[in-house]
Amino acid sequence: MPWPFWNVGRAPVSSIDLPQKDSSELRWHTLAAAQAREKVKATSPLSLEEASARLVEYGPNRLPEGRTSGTLARLGRQFRNFLIYVLLAAVAITAALGHWVDAGVIMAVVVIQTMVGFIQEGKAEQALAAISHMLAPMARVIREDGQHKIEAANLVPGDTVLLEPGDRVPADIRLEKCHNLKLEEAILTGESEAVEKSPEVVADDAALGDQAGMAFSGTMVSTGTGRGVVVRTGTATEIGRISGLLARTSSLKTPLLEQMDRFARILSMIVIIAGVAIFVGGLVFSGLPFRELFMAVVGLTVAAIPEGLPAIMTITLAIGVRQMARRHAVVRRMPVIESLGAVSVICSDKTGTLTRNEMMVTTAVQGRQRLEVTGEGYELDGLVCQQNRPVEVSGALAEMARAAALCNDAHLDFRQPQPRIQGDPMEAALKVFAHKAEFDIETGIGDWPRKDEIPFDTQTRFMATLNHDHHGHDVVYVKGAPERILDMCEAELSDKGDSVPLERARWDQAIADLASEGLRVLALARKPVARGSSELVVEDLASGLELLGLVGLLDPPRQEAIRAISDCHAAGIRVKMITGDHALTAGAIARKLGLNNSDRVLTGKELDGLSDEELRKLATDVDVFARTSPEHKLRLVEALQAEHGVVAMTGDGVNDAPALKRADVGIAMGVKGSEAARQASSVVLLDDNFASIVAAVREGRTVYANLKKAIAFILPMNGGESISLITALLLGLALPISALQILWVNMISSIVLAMTLAFEPPEPDVMKNPPRPREASLLQGFLVWRVLFVSLLFLTGIFAAWYWAMHHHGDDATARTLAVNTLVAMEVFYLFAVRYLDTASITLRGVLGTPIVLGTVAAVIGLQLLFTYLPWFQGTFDTRALPLEMLAFAFSAGVTVLVILEIETWVRGRLWPVRADSR
Repeated sequence: MPWPFWNVGRAPVSSIDLPQKDSSELRWHTLAAAQAREKVKATSPLSLEEASARLVEYGPNRLPEGRTSGTLARLGRQFRNFLIYVLLAAVAITAALGHWVDAGVIMAVVVIQTMVGFIQEGKAEQALAAISHMLAPMARVIREDGQHKIEAANLVPGDTVLLEPGDRVPADIRLEKCHNLKLEEAILTGESEAVEKSPEVVADDAALGDQAGMAFSGTMVSTGTGRGVVVRTGTATEIGRISGLLARTSSLKTPLLEQMDRFARILSMIVIIAGVAIFVGGLVFSGLPFRELFMAVVGLTVAAIPEGLPAIMTITLAIGVRQMARRHAVVRRMPVIESLGAVSVICSDKTGTLTRNEMMVTTAVQGRQRLEVTGEGYELDGLVCQQNRPVEVSGALAEMARAAALCNDAHLDFRQPQPRIQGDPMEAALKVFAHKAEFDIETGIGDWPRKDEIPFDTQTRFMATLNHDHHGHDVVYVKGAPERILDMCEAELSDKGDSVPLERARWDQAIADLASEGLRVLALARKPVARGSSELVVEDLASGLELLGLVGLLDPPRQEAIRAISDCHAAGIRVKMITGDHALTAGAIARKLGLNNSDRVLTGKELDGLSDEELRKLATDVDVFARTSPEHKLRLVEALQAEHGVVAMTGDGVNDAPALKRADVGIAMGVKGSEAARQASSVVLLDDNFASIVAAVREGRTVYANLKKAIAFILPMNGGESISLITALLLGLALPISALQILWVNMISSIVLAMTLAFEPPEPDVMKNPPRPREASLLQGFLVWRVLFVSLLFLTGIFAAWYWAMHHHGDDATARTLAVNTLVAMEVFYLFAVRYLDTASITLRGVLGTPIVLGTVAAVIGLQLLFTYLPWFQGTFDTRALPLEMLAFAFSAGVTVLVILEIETWVRGRLWPVRADSR
């Protein structure tokens, strides 16, 4: 195999000492971490050259693509439709009677509908594959030149990987260092509880769930942190061997799809029963020959069935998926768009979604001093000031800066003009604060190396590190939630650097003052420990700490989120902010965002004391919830669903996963979000922006409105054709349109024109109407009236054309040709009317239409001229060339339909001003 051109300058694979491939069969849990490193020949972090060579040797760290259904299977699925069954039966019977042309045209209708679904499903599979690529997990890896965040597919055996809460384990890893590390392994073992991990060796016969020293690919980090060496990748991993595939998406049947399924079956049964009854009645009363009567009933069946509806619905949803992708919202399950359009409550996290997630320390409280910190964001320019004058950094303030820098896992690259950040934005802001407080971060971290740590955990609500300065001083630095830290402190460091008794009331007031200004408050503390200490224990920090001070961090609201919330309120959508922040901070940010009832904040502690019934009432009235846990979020979603119907939930962490799964629409953050949140969601935001959620709701409402327009367009076509045939049969008249001509109209004009409605842009007031109820049916109220009314208009137009042509020419073929052209003209003009169900259609905007509408109308007119004047069409469909006055009659009938519907819309708007969305 030739050496790839992208590896020019690197050593070929054969020159690098690689571990044997059969080493993947080793019982890694029986080996110590050091032995595992020897086996994979990676006693130190890999260089880029070594990693590249191993990637060529072992291949990408990914599971093989799932075997998708073949072309024939996908084609076969298109026939699983009751409407198609009816049409196929008509093909068979018509062919048996020798009407080959009729059978061929009916079959052409079936083929066209089948191919539309076939092609669209293929596009959906491609979209899902693209989404899977967009959602590929990342991995934090240590290489020879430092820490990197790379695609998990580029991991190789021997790589050193770091694990943090919310991560999906990217490969099978032999752990060598763990801090409170727990993994959710249900995907492999079925155990519902997270499993504690440690680097210890276990027995050879240990079950998979007992292999404490291993982290398996596909499992989820619940709490804690860990570090280990990759020992198996790709198909060699446990999940690769056992399952061979991780399902990324699953089918979702929304109420809309169920309604459409039910509608198709009921309509088909009605058509079949009516056809049989009319056939029997015709034999008894009409006196028509058997074959002629049967073909009339076949025409009636084809006329009544909206065979294009499934394809139009699929195309409309697919267009919605594409439009939402342009708005930075990836839809993982296509039918969820319909649910988005019905959302009545949006529950949103605060940080990063409603705010910028660019933390900045703006205020520090040390001793009895309140200090201001100047600068912008992560820029290093800035000072610590008091009353606009720089303060001298010494004593307690210097110790506070040291704590902010050392009790910190963020990484900042100061070599760039704009600091590059890896890690938590809040911790990055603390390091910038330390820099502004004259603490030399690079030198200081080297002078005070870390010996041990306690990672931040939602249970303890603090982080602690054990540092020493090479001169016999060992100090524990702690940062965390201020209430929690104050409970752990017995003393405080004064302005002069002396240790004095803690004045709790003063600090509680300082916390309240900072929080009321919308600042996120953190407390910093320290605890000197005995020389030579090497291990931190949570219980040892329960008391005895010295408070260093408070910092207030600002995460400014997104301006676009403020506008989006205003749009939601105009659309009747309630926005709830659910956050883990302090109640006062949450309330202050809520007021800046313009949330309703922002003065009242419900905390997690208060939620615990409420019954489910009480929670339902309060969840409706309150819009801000603070200090919440995963259980609280889940209860809130359930309560809101019980009261409001359709709930969307946003989230980015593991703790959001239960609520994301429970919500009608789970929306995960694609940039800052964890893999757990993404897997539990049905929509992923690629920009973590609340405004994108509102855009997605707008698109969902547009999709639903366009589906309604398509139904309001197709059903009158079928209704008018059907009623005209039934009327002719019952009255013993000649059929105004033949079965073959009905097939032409349905195949060429009705379906093609209806498909243009899927591309309709949002109407101006789409976000000014309340959400539709979950149980709202497509066919009710106004829509039923419009279908019946337009069907009667079409019936009148068809028979008017027939009688006018018979009166002037007395020729059946000419009369039928005029009736067909009149029907198509009425469809074209009705298309312009149905584009605006509630507003005037005869406007400049309505007449101009959209490019796709005008192009489709032009194409239909061209095809209809061929149908009327081309000899081949005349021979096939029994048509005749029409004189100019007959074409003028067809045009006038179309204009009349448009004018009548315009008058109907005006009268309805005056007498019954009801929104189309509520009908």
